[in-house]
Amino acid sequence: MPVITCIEDLHRIYRRRAPRMFYDYCQSGSWTEQTFRDNVTDFHKIRLRQRVAVDMSDRSTATTMAGRDVAMPVALAPVGLTGMQSADGEIKAARAAEAFGVPFTLSTMSICSIEDVAAATGRPFWFQLYVMKDEDFVANLMRRAKAAGVDTLVLTLDLQILGQRHRDIKNGLSAPPKLTIPTLLDLSTKWAWGLEMLRTPRRGFGNIVGHAKGVSDTSSLASWTAEQFDLKLDWDKVARLRDQWGGKLVLKGILDAEDARKAAAIGAEAIVVSNHGGRQLDGAVSSIRMLPSIMDAVGKDTEVWLDSGIRSGQDVLKALALGARGTMIGRAFVYGLGAMGQAGVTRVLEVIHKELDTTMALVGERDVHALGRHNLMLPQGFDDPATAL
Repeated sequence: MPVITCIEDLHRIYRRRAPRMFYDYCQSGSWTEQTFRDNVTDFHKIRLRQRVAVDMSDRSTATTMAGRDVAMPVALAPVGLTGMQSADGEIKAARAAEAFGVPFTLSTMSICSIEDVAAATGRPFWFQLYVMKDEDFVANLMRRAKAAGVDTLVLTLDLQILGQRHRDIKNGLSAPPKLTIPTLLDLSTKWAWGLEMLRTPRRGFGNIVGHAKGVSDTSSLASWTAEQFDLKLDWDKVARLRDQWGGKLVLKGILDAEDARKAAAIGAEAIVVSNHGGRQLDGAVSSIRMLPSIMDAVGKDTEVWLDSGIRSGQDVLKALALGARGTMIGRAFVYGLGAMGQAGVTRVLEVIHKELDTTMALVGERDVHALGRHNLMLPQGFDDPATAL
């Protein structure tokens, strides 16, 4: 086994092992990919304040997210097509998260179904919902999630229409993927990936095929998906979905202070500052730059998490020091999954935890709840989104 000391080590292995269309699906953004890049590079602009001669013993990264005890303030974000990055990928990631003590979030657009993941795990996981025009399908998804023991619904608000993702279009990445000649040639070189996929029956979209009207197999999935995202989703419908679900609700995709206030008024357990990893509105400001203004808008009355751009435990610490109660990681855990399966996801969590714990000690803190702006040195105007222009 190679020596893995950082997330980038896993990224390099993942790039070699994953088929190009699925690698590009993970490692790309929309249009010019400006926001995709800024999500990462804006973290690098924040400096840490080193402290010495302080008691660094008995450190703790434990906290809660949406009322759940977690080993560290990190949850695995919902990522579509995870089961194409590695066979049964959602199950592998869910098991790794459960063993480590952090939440796993299953995407509506997953390969393994809600029931598949529930059968393979022992603790409740979270479920992410895309709002579709077919209200009966949406209601049935929520019923299935409840029956599987899901206690928290993550409602994604920033994907009513797809951003233009050039690499996905050129690769024929759709639901299901189009097998072009270049794609088939690339797949022919990914023997380990292919053998794993041949061994599993889970190669469709388990939450949709056989459950949505007119989608009895993957051949009809593309047209259904293209027509189904609800363009009319508004705050009134969000409130109705909250009442329909009746359990814990997390609203994901908030990138504006005004929207944050509206999300808080809905009564969600948490809101997630996110720009969908730079895959929706290119040219939007990075999540970490928007976090301070959103914290100012909602205060401490609503739990705020940050998603998009996190590649290390230091990134997690910076988000917490700027006020976030928790974080979500997507690409980082996919790197591990595509590189080494379940063991790779576990290694991602170990690396992030080690980096968070060590950095916390070096900035002079023993508990994640003590982190604050006093631990950071920010560029002038960093907490004013207008300065990003």
